[in-house]
Amino acid sequence: MPAVTVDDRMSLPKILTTASPDADSPSTRPRSVVSVTSAPSGFEGEGFPVRRAFAGVDHALIDPFVHMDQMGEVEYAPGEPKGTPWHPHRGFETVTYMIDGTFQHQDSIGGGGLIANGATQWMTAGAGILHIERPPEELVTAGGLFHGIQLWVNLPKAQKMTAPRYQDIGAGHVALLSTPDGGALVRLIAGEVGGHGGPGSTHSPMALVHATVSPGATMVLPWRTDFNALVYVLAGNGAVGSDHRPIRTGQLAVLGAGDTVVVAGDTSQETRSPELDVLVLGGRPIREPIYAYGPFVMNTRAEVAQAFEDYQAGRLGTIPASHIGS
Repeated sequence: MPAVTVDDRMSLPKILTTASPDADSPSTRPRSVVSVTSAPSGFEGEGFPVRRAFAGVDHALIDPFVHMDQMGEVEYAPGEPKGTPWHPHRGFETVTYMIDGTFQHQDSIGGGGLIANGATQWMTAGAGILHIERPPEELVTAGGLFHGIQLWVNLPKAQKMTAPRYQDIGAGHVALLSTPDGGALVRLIAGEVGGHGGPGSTHSPMALVHATVSPGATMVLPWRTDFNALVYVLAGNGAVGSDHRPIRTGQLAVLGAGDTVVVAGDTSQETRSPELDVLVLGGRPIREPIYAYGPFVMNTRAEVAQAFEDYQAGRLGTIPASHIGS
């Protein structure tokens, strides 16, 4: 179960379904499904399990996003939790959202802290940064639940060398909303949905939502027509789009044109996932050449080669004297 919940969804501000101002007609136009793909499993960093959410999807369909991993969900035994060593980034933003459990972040510009139970750390790598993400010592010692998301958001060419920045978005700062009937709890992390704004500050115009949909309920989200729309299932079973395409845990739906995103929870869910949990995300495509290799996302191969050279020369930052990890 996600860490951030509420006892009474009906007490929350409601997301009302209205047509976008730039819609072709006054009626809403639900988006249909372009494709559904299943995320393959793998390992990241020092060996923690992930699902590669965007694997096999044409980059043009996910632009301005580059990569997304679902980390876990896993219940670690004592001594099992793992993280990443210190490593560099340039040319994009990393968004680490902890749905359940804790992760510890530190970077070379002084950002960092504990990302815990519904919190998000939003790091703009820009011109270059070093960072590390590891489980805190108490989690390594005792074990426990670990479930989160890391999303890579591209930066346009004009902003790839911007100064690095760190945002700590605590769980208490996320905008909590509900559908009119209370059938869905909507956590708005960044962007604007139905006149409500999330706390995340982004370079590339985008929206990021984590929603929990009750069995048998339907969630309709107003969605900007100039944004693409992606729905990734964290847990549970349901249907998505105007065509009610079935979707389940670990699957990504890419949606077509329209001004609303429709997600419905199946009436029957597994005991371990009593509700449907989804990420809904989208943004305005950058539509620039992209060359991504390892920890760098640039426009050309030469720029990535320069990033490696700058990293090896120490120009992307230095590990702080007082640091976590090794």
